[in-house]
Amino acid sequence: MDGRLSAPLLSGERLRAGRYALTFHIASYFRGRGVVLPEPAFLEEAVIRIGIADPSQHYHVPLLIAPWSYCVYRGG
Repeated sequence: MDGRLSAPLLSGERLRAGRYALTFHIASYFRGRGVVLPEPAFLEEAVIRIGIADPSQHYHVPLLIAPWSYCVYRGG
């Protein structure tokens, strides 16, 4: 598994204009794959706050992670 979802979190009528928060459990993800991290880990979680202005558009939120950094953007 590469961390991707098999289906959208929200779609159709459930996806509405507004503000959302996505919480990614980075340390748990890496520990679950056998990566030894310090306690506490440098990054335990990443909380990404996004805005949906037009629910008819496509919103893909890729998160690139390492145990010590992350990058997020709106994908296509």
